[in-house]
Amino acid sequence: MFRSRAIPAGMSRRHFMQHVAGASALALPAINFTNALAASSDELRKKHKACILLWMGGGPSTMDIWDLKPGANTGGPFTPIATTGEAQICEHMPMMAQQMKHMAIVRSMSTREADHNRGRYYMHTGYVPSTTVEHPSYGAVVAHELADQVPDLEIPPFVSVGGGSVGPGFLGMTYAPFVVDSNGDVRNLKMDLEQARLEQRMLTLASIERSFADQGRGEAPKDHAKILNKTLSLMTSKQMAAFKTDKEPKEVLERYGIIGGNPARGMGMGGNTGFARGCLMARRLVEQGVPFVEVDFGGWDTHANIFTTFQNKLPQLDTPMSALIEDLAQRGMLEDTAIIWMGEFSRTPRINGTTGRDHWARSWSVVVGGGGMKGGQAIGATNDDGTAVVTEPYSSEDVMASVLKALGVSLETTFTSKNNRPMKIANSGRVIKELFA
Repeated sequence: MFRSRAIPAGMSRRHFMQHVAGASALALPAINFTNALAASSDELRKKHKACILLWMGGGPSTMDIWDLKPGANTGGPFTPIATTGEAQICEHMPMMAQQMKHMAIVRSMSTREADHNRGRYYMHTGYVPSTTVEHPSYGAVVAHELADQVPDLEIPPFVSVGGGSVGPGFLGMTYAPFVVDSNGDVRNLKMDLEQARLEQRMLTLASIERSFADQGRGEAPKDHAKILNKTLSLMTSKQMAAFKTDKEPKEVLERYGIIGGNPARGMGMGGNTGFARGCLMARRLVEQGVPFVEVDFGGWDTHANIFTTFQNKLPQLDTPMSALIEDLAQRGMLEDTAIIWMGEFSRTPRINGTTGRDHWARSWSVVVGGGGMKGGQAIGATNDDGTAVVTEPYSSEDVMASVLKALGVSLETTFTSKNNRPMKIANSGRVIKELFA
């Protein structure tokens, strides 16, 4: 039985701060508590490449959202509606229908991993789980390749909102996901010490740990030192305001569904607004220069009562996702920001005896857009009842390769794992050519 070793909670707030107490002080520089931002850095922030992954934990039924089969015995009760692109989508996604000119539905996904842990790992890394190698996730790869775009970025380059992500693998803890709650309350980053006392503690830490660092313990001491220095900068950084979505104007909060809305359907006025806040936070973090943000929206493991669940859940997806895309487009950021919507797999075309759908990876959909990718289209197709892909199939590796191309990352990049094995970026995936036609 596979036990995932590369699906940690990520660099949680607690984990991040533990490095202050336990990190190597290797090459520890003087602590600088200034946060002035140069105009040139502001310009870099506006133009940098970034990626936002909307992660649907549990495996959403894509044939009830993006690839409906009306009239088929597998089709379910929902009706497809027209969009601003060529593809029809579910009637419970009317606001996304207005944004589909920016997005492409890859309807010919065909993968093999229909177990939650294995599918999560595979869709995040492009590799099947291994007992010998921990592969880096999307976020870690993008952070590694693009972290230097904004030199004065003090927020970690890979932020996961609302849940943990897959870890950095052999790229090291510098590129681990920094996990925050969707309410933006980043605990354990509060400055409780005066500067002089903090500096004294750092000097003491340096003298204690220098011998450890000198023992040739590999990359761990260097990674710890980098994380320590990042933490010290982050504790007093003005960039931390990016996590505070309540700073936005009322009309923005209403558009994302954080206030107002229909509480009976889970949006606004005390409803389930975690994903909404996460989407808005993602835009704010990208504006600050963060190259990769993952927003978690779980609860899609619908083995029973799927259609009742979706009637409530799809509006919670529709409003924030459409707001994020519209917001990025209006701000001139969508051309440089790639968006991915996906889960670990989909659900069976067959509807089971409890009016649910079970795990299914053979024929399903992923949605991508932004970053210069061509929206308004459906790529590939499944057959009339959704049980098989009838065009060229695409994989996790192919989606990853396409997104990296959109971000300007060379697909010739090759990493070296901890056991000295060469690892081609995106596992040598093929670019989905229709996205760039």
